Amino acid sequence: MTPEQLNVATLDDIVFENRNKLYGAYDLRQVYQRSANRALWLGIALFWAALATPTLYNRLKPAETPDQFMNEVTLEDIRTLPQEEPPIVIPPKVEIPVQLPTVRNLPPEVVTEAPDDVTVPTVEDLEDKVSSDKTQEGDPNALDVIEAPTETAGPAPVEKSIEVERKPDEVFLKVEQDPQFPGGMRKMAEFLEKNLRYPPAASRASISGKVYLQFVVNTDGSIVDVNVVKGIGFGCDEEALRVVKKMPPWQPGKQSGRPVRVRFTLPVVFALE
Repeated sequence: MTPEQLNVATLDDIVFENRNKLYGAYDLRQVYQRSANRALWLGIALFWAALATPTLYNRLKPAETPDQFMNEVTLEDIRTLPQEEPPIVIPPKVEIPVQLPTVRNLPPEVVTEAPDDVTVPTVEDLEDKVSSDKTQEGDPNALDVIEAPTETAGPAPVEKSIEVERKPDEVFLKVEQDPQFPGGMRKMAEFLEKNLRYPPAASRASISGKVYLQFVVNTDGSIVDVNVVKGIGFGCDEEALRVVKKMPPWQPGKQSGRPVRVRFTLPVVFALE
């Protein structure tokens, strides 16, 4: 095949050169492209026809509208009838017979020979038993008779609390609410640490211990009647008295919600560092 022929030759011409072109394969290759294009367009046409068929059908034959049906309904006021409660049946009162304790006490009879089994009850036997023709056990409390009051009982008497008058100068040793230093025990400890001075005589003699003071806290919180209950000497007692008398007014003790005078005992500690 010359170069000029190659420029215009197709693939089929090159493949079937020097071959029998009357054979069916060459003819099939010649018509394949046209058959493929025709089948492609036919498939596309069938696809769009399948998509458009329902739309065309609905347009050409619209759906039938169902007949409207309306039924008038009348609402009625339904009243709930009250339920009848069954009557409460009270069972009849059953009285339990009380069996009284009895002792055999027959009337005396005149006989020629008295039998041996006959005994006469004593007065003690008849105190809690009833005389009868036979002896039997029973409820000993059945003989107790409760008499109804002859007069209508009036209202119960109203009890009134009597308030005991307190003496204004009475000093309590124990109350409901004890007197307290302003701010509590922590503030009192700070006050003692700040104002207490260790006596030189006690420091030289290495004296340490507790001085017990007793005083009265008035209703206004003031401290009076300060005295030493138990001291250690060497000037510690006098120093403890001085510091306690210097204290500010306390919160007074209370009894039944009222401020009262309270006797208070306070230990003051002297310790060498």
